Amino acid sequence: MAKPWAVSSDSHISEPPDLWTSRVGPELAERVPHVVSEEQGDWWHADSHRLFTVAAGTPGARFEGKDRARTEARAGNYYPGAHIPSAKIEDMDADGVYGELVYPTLGIVLFRLPDRALLSTVCRIYNDWIAEFCNAFPVRLKGVAMINLDDVEEGAAELERAAKLGLKGAMISVYPDESVSYDMPIYDRFWAAAQDLDMPLSLHVGTNRNAPPTGRPPGDPTIARFHAMPTPAYYTNAAHWVEMSLANMVFGGVFERFPGLATVSLEHEAAWAPHFLNLMDYTYTQRPQGKDWIRFKDGALPSDSFRRNIFISYQEDPLVGQLRSIIGVDNLLWGSDYPHGEGTFPRSRQTLDGILEGVPELERDKMVRTNTSRLYSFDLRD
Repeated sequence: MAKPWAVSSDSHISEPPDLWTSRVGPELAERVPHVVSEEQGDWWHADSHRLFTVAAGTPGARFEGKDRARTEARAGNYYPGAHIPSAKIEDMDADGVYGELVYPTLGIVLFRLPDRALLSTVCRIYNDWIAEFCNAFPVRLKGVAMINLDDVEEGAAELERAAKLGLKGAMISVYPDESVSYDMPIYDRFWAAAQDLDMPLSLHVGTNRNAPPTGRPPGDPTIARFHAMPTPAYYTNAAHWVEMSLANMVFGGVFERFPGLATVSLEHEAAWAPHFLNLMDYTYTQRPQGKDWIRFKDGALPSDSFRRNIFISYQEDPLVGQLRSIIGVDNLLWGSDYPHGEGTFPRSRQTLDGILEGVPELERDKMVRTNTSRLYSFDLRD
């Protein structure tokens, strides 16, 4: 066992095939996520949509040059650490990881379900289950709730319920429908609840409320909306959506009104942040101001809100060590993405040794361990 040395701000599970169907009546069994066996593998379906293959990838396969294709995965062949708490802990020990923030896999694309009531039901069921999963090892596993904000009051109530379940943060859509962007005051009830409950809000890649364009040719609208493998262009430019939402929150004065609200960008890496910070400040100080633009108190700049309220989870961005001082050493959180095929397990230490070469030990400790521990209240005394 490697000596525990890191805390992952971004790790995952693979949802059990019966997670939702075992917790609803027969009237919803075909509408909630359920597994359908197909010739090329098992796939998740929900509400007449074919969503996502059941596989989360094979941890470490990319380091061995193995094929990372997911198309022939079967629910009975889940990687143990993806759905069994004790097996997850064993892999964490082997990789030197003390604690994990735990996110869904299928749940990421479920934000695209068009039916508001169904999405809220799916979120509540998942929150119950992930709380049970993490309670097997509550010191080392901390769950993150899924919250649908189509109805803000309902979302705030679910956030409060999730906190009572013991969950330590909440994942909201990285980019809601543009008619209800995050600069709008309709969300203030939710921001206030998150601040008061000390529940950081996660903006995870792929959680767009409406599916973003992927460059696919027109055709079956179900495939266009839920296609499991976005194009390389989408992956390359995925940070666009989190930049839009974070800029809306900053320029909308969200962090002025709620200075204790924490927001985390996940799986967008980190190198985009310096350019984003520079352009926010330039826009605020140099561009002609619209009549609805707010002015921050005491001469503050947009970058001040970023450094107080926004955190960046990185995985293996080769520029993070060079750019850390511009982004803010205290704003950087490491995540392994375990057990996904593109994650760093079982070579997390080697990966970080490479990208953080030359970073002083105190700063490195913050970037791989103590920042996440502070934000999510991991007890590292052991």
